[in-house]
Parts: sequence; structure tokens; C-alpha cells
Amino acid sequence: MLAIPLPFIAGLIFALVLHHSLKGVEAPGSRRYFVAFLILYALQGVVVGLHFGYGVKALAPIQPITASVMPPLAFLAFRGLTDETIPKPWIHLWAPASIALSVAFMQVLVDPLLLVIFLVYGTAIWRLARTSDDEVMAEASLQRMRPALRAARLTAILMFFFALSDVAVAVYAGVAGAEGVPFAVAIMNIVALAATGIYYLLPDPDRTAVSPKASALPDPADAAIVERVTAALGEGELYRDENLSLAKISRKAKIPARDLSSAINRATGLNVSQFVNNRRVGEACRLLDETKQSATAIMLDVGFSTKSNFNREFRRATGMSPRQWRARSKVETTGS
Repeated sequence: MLAIPLPFIAGLIFALVLHHSLKGVEAPGSRRYFVAFLILYALQGVVVGLHFGYGVKALAPIQPITASVMPPLAFLAFRGLTDETIPKPWIHLWAPASIALSVAFMQVLVDPLLLVIFLVYGTAIWRLARTSDDEVMAEASLQRMRPALRAARLTAILMFFFALSDVAVAVYAGVAGAEGVPFAVAIMNIVALAATGIYYLLPDPDRTAVSPKASALPDPADAAIVERVTAALGEGELYRDENLSLAKISRKAKIPARDLSSAINRATGLNVSQFVNNRRVGEACRLLDETKQSATAIMLDVGFSTKSNFNREFRRATGMSPRQWRARSKVETTGS
């Protein structure tokens, strides 16, 4: 199987993006599938190392089977970030089962089946992440929603890339022979890694997207939802939870995540993350005015986990930095 090393490289990238996207996630499903993925990745590394590093050819049949499990696990991990249950996850066993049967009885089908598996799950993940709505990644912490969506999109793109490169390598081997295949594979892997780096260096359009303005005549039903959410955030100071997610707010307020997100957007012109951060910034302003705590201590106290996010959201909500806010407060106190 000339193209099997490609899923191994994909495994490394999948592990990185999944780990990056699942920080602050308390969804048991995603964690379970993510752990399974990492275990499989370790197994794949051992198999590939023994096969290509030490010439243990007997392990060659295992490679396509382990490779075929990675796309379903990646999909299930991202699917677990939504606030909907995963129906019949055992159905996804079709991928490794079909590859195992092909390895045993009809090896000519292994490459075409791997192509189908990567395309099917790449499409499924892309459809899952094609929208930027907050509720898509409801189980991710509010500050991880956008990175989770970006990771899902990148994972889908990489699946398409490795599926097509699998075909390209097979065609190249048929035309030019197997001698140049290692070089071709290395070039493809370099392209994939470079694309991954560029993707993460590019600005995230979702971070700079402007939310629609609040309606001039808000729906009373939306106002009622906003009031319930505000009360839920204050109960037990839930807003201080740095791993707070849309799903957690939804459960606390007893409002479906989609309805909650839509109502806040229509009534306030903010997304859920901005709405919660406004509450956090309000408390931060009080602490800056009334205490001598450092801005960093206040940042952590009100629920922010990174200084860049705190400063950005503070400036968005108040028009000034925390340092400027405290200096203004001191001037006003002195002047009075």
C-alpha cells in the first residue's frame, strides 16, 4: 500500500488540531473519542515505525485498518462538541470493517475504500463546521468555539487532501514506477504541513465578524430569554467559570442552545461569547474601581484565561484598556 503513510501523517495533524480544539471541553463523548484517537495514533506510530524503520513486513496489513479508523474518530470527536447526542455511533464501524475484509479477501479494494472513507468523513466534518453559528460547538468553552470550528474545517480540508493525494500517488506509481514514490509522498506531506501552518497564521474571519444590530423593537420572548440567561449567569457566579460553554448556560437556564443563542443575538446584537464577556467586563470594572487587585488577578477572577482575550474584550466593551479604566477611576476619585 504505497499511500498508507499519508494517513499516518494525517494522524499527527489530527491529533494536534483536536487537542487544540478540545481545550476547555467537558463533553464526555468528545473526550472519549479524542482519547481513543490518541491511542490509535500511538499504535499507528508503532506499526509504521516497525514496518518502514525495521522492515517488519508482516505489519503492513494493519496499517490501512488503523488508518481507516482515524476519520470516524475525528468526526465523532467534533460531533460530540454539539449539544445533540450522537445517534448509533457503532454505525461508524463500517469503515474499519470494510477495510479489514478487503485486506483479508480483496486487497485491490483497499485503496478505493480508503479514498471513500476519507472523502465521506471529510464531507461530514465540513458540513458540521460550514456554519459559524455559536451553537455548532455548544460544548466547547466560549473562548474555544472559534478555534474548534477552525480546527474542524482544517481537519476536513486535510482529509480531502490526503484522499486526493492517495489517488495521485497511486497513479504516479502506475505510470512512473515505485522508485519515485517516497519523494512524491514527502512533497505532499510538506505541502500539507505548510498549508496547516498558513491556515493557523491567517486571521480568523469569525473573530472580526460584526454581529447584527439588535432589533429596534425587541421581541418580548427574546427579552425574557435574555433575562433568564442573565439570572443563570449570576446564579453561583456561573459567568466566572473560564470553561463556561453555551451548552452549560443552556442547561442552567433550561433553554435550548439554539434558541438561547438566537434570542441573545436578536435582542442585543451580540453573540453569546460577547454577551457573557460583557458581564465579566462589568465585574472587572467594579474590581478595578473598588480594589487594589492587579489586572491579571482580576482577569482570572472574572473568568478570562488569557490576557489577550481579556484586553480585547475589555476594550470592545468599554473603549479603553484596563489600565486606562483604573487611571480614569483614580482621576475621578481625586477630582471629587
